[in-house]
Amino acid sequence: MHAWLKTAIPKLASLDIERSVAFFEDLGFRRVAVHPTVAMLSRGPIDLHFWLTSDPAVPRANGARVQVSNVEALYDEFLPRGIVHPHDPLGDKPWGMREFSILDLDGNVLTFAAEIPAAP
Repeated sequence: MHAWLKTAIPKLASLDIERSVAFFEDLGFRRVAVHPTVAMLSRGPIDLHFWLTSDPAVPRANGARVQVSNVEALYDEFLPRGIVHPHDPLGDKPWGMREFSILDLDGNVLTFAAEIPAAP
């Protein structure tokens, strides 16, 4: 019998669980469960989990990639908030994706990506 993979849920490091929750709630995520050392949030079909760390280097070494259907609209939503990664604004990548990244308050990088539409 084979095990089939169904989905993946990023687990990101947080220096302050409540601050991370508030940051992502401001981005349209809703809290699913929040405890002193872990949190679970969702926005549509996307789940994010956070775990508490006291080491500030850990979040800066973490990240997640989220596929979206309209990356331009999400970019327009996030750009005025000043959270777009300074080295990864919206752009077409040689691997066929249009994407951008944001930084959360602890330095986690989240990349939002959509396939570049085929030319007519």
